This record gives sequence, C-alpha cells and structure tokens, in this order.
Amino acid sequence: STACLRTRCDMNTTKRQDSFNDAFTKNFVSFALGFIINYINGMFVYTYFKSVVFQQDPRYVLYIHLVINDMIMLTVTVMLQILTYTTPLSFAPCCVILLISVTANNPLNLAGMAVERYIAVCRPLHHSQLCTVQRAYALITLIWAVSFIPSISDVIILLVVQPHSVFTKNVICYPSFVYNTPSPPQVLLFSFVFLTLIVTYMKVLCAARAVSSSNQASAKNAHNTILLHGVQLLICMLSYISPFINLVLVTAWPHKRTIIIFTTFLFTNLLPRLLSPLIYGARDQKLSSHFRVHFGCKGSVLKFIPE
Repeated sequence: STACLRTRCDMNTTKRQDSFNDAFTKNFVSFALGFIINYINGMFVYTYFKSVVFQQDPRYVLYIHLVINDMIMLTVTVMLQILTYTTPLSFAPCCVILLISVTANNPLNLAGMAVERYIAVCRPLHHSQLCTVQRAYALITLIWAVSFIPSISDVIILLVVQPHSVFTKNVICYPSFVYNTPSPPQVLLFSFVFLTLIVTYMKVLCAARAVSSSNQASAKNAHNTILLHGVQLLICMLSYISPFINLVLVTAWPHKRTIIIFTTFLFTNLLPRLLSPLIYGARDQKLSSHFRVHFGCKGSVLKFIPE
C-alpha cells in the first residue's frame, strides 16, 4: 500500500545511519516474518483449493482473494525494503513495482464481504440469487480494475511530463518521489469504502437486534460478524496511519528514529497481513475444521478463537 511505501521512504532516509549488523538484522527479521506469514496464509490457500465446497461459496471466494492479496502485498513490501538496503532501483522497474504496491484491494474486498454478509443476514431469501460465485469473481475483477486506476493515471501523467531519459536513473522507490502527484482518487475511494462498511454494519446490527428475542444464536453470530469486520478494517487501516505514528513517536524520541520506524513498519505493515486472514479463517468453523484435517492442527491456536 501507499502507506507501506511511506514507511519505507523513512527507512531510505535513515538507512545510512544503520551499521551493517543493524541493516542485516532488520532485513533478516523482515524476510523471516514475511516468509512465516506467507507460509501460514498459504496453508489457508491450500485448504481452500483442496476443498470444492469453498470454491462454490462466494463468501470464501472473497476471503481467499483477501488472503492471496495480502501475500502479494507482503512479498512486494519485504522485497522493496530489502532492495533499499542492497540494490538501487532504476525508474522503470520501480514504476512497475509501485503499480502493484499502491493498489487498494483489501479495503474494497472488505466492503464486498460486508455487503455479502448484509445480504445473507438482511435479505436471506435473495442471497442465493444475488451472491453467486460468478458475481464474486466479477467483483474481484472490478476491485482490481478500480484499484489500478489511480496508479495507471500516475504512470500516464509521468510519461507525458517527464523526459524518457528519466527511466534510466536510479530513484528512491516511493510514490511522492516517482510520481509527485496528489492522491484525491485514493481519498474518495477510501471514503466510499468507509461509508459502505458503516451502512452495512448498522443494517446488520439492526437486523440482529430484531431477531435477538427469538434467535439468540443468530443475533450473537451477527454481532460477532460485525465486530470481526470492524477489527479487520482497523487492522487494514493500520498501514495507512503508520506515517502519523512515526511522526508522533520520532518527534518525542528523535534519537530512536531508526528503531521506531522499523518497529512501526513491523506492526503496521507486516503483522496485519497475518492477523486479518488468520482471525477470519480460524473463526470460521467450516474452514478451520478443513484446515485441521489437512494439517493435523488439533491443538493449534485455531481451537481458541471463538465461533
């Protein structure tokens, strides 16, 4: 995401302050965490593709897209961080990497999952007709198309205003250095997603309260679903507020700048790539039961996340 790259920009400006041992430790920790997180998420992807029942449910189609998207973004994030310490990037490959990195897939995907849950709870008779696997794939295609629009616009503007010789120069691989353009499309996009989530959550909450007297289990499940999506949204948005967290902490402790930036990078950009898919996948009874079958996790953490 864009915020991930903002954090890496801070790393670019401070990496010269790191000794070789510090730089090696930071890159090793990032690579190790990235590998472990992708391995765990890959287990959920494997479980999905080994069970046809999941591939026939739009809810799980959207969920696995969330997981795969997190794996892609995590890989690119760690790769860019390591490259900033090891190999200078020229303009052209940096633009290609940024084209992938700055896409805003996860918030849009969460909005789609929220709408699907709204239809399931509030319009159950129409759920099978409105929410199909084909429409889920169509929604994923639309999500990618909409997410790429701001990045492609930046590339087009870059091709128009910059001389072609700039593509052979080494640059700091960070959007404001490469594109130097404002980002109102992203602001509008996230505002739309936020409003969509708020509206669907409130409607599902009202529906849960309406049936609470006659069906306590349904009400509890609906409330848990609302809470889970809210937690996922907060986790997803952590990477977008990391620059502000860095600003506050570095202002308070300027002598700890490199440690603060790297720690914030871990907790706002790397670990959230695991928490959101893990919490959702472990809470889902059907998915977690298939997960245990494939990987023999009878005593795993999956047992301790409430349904």
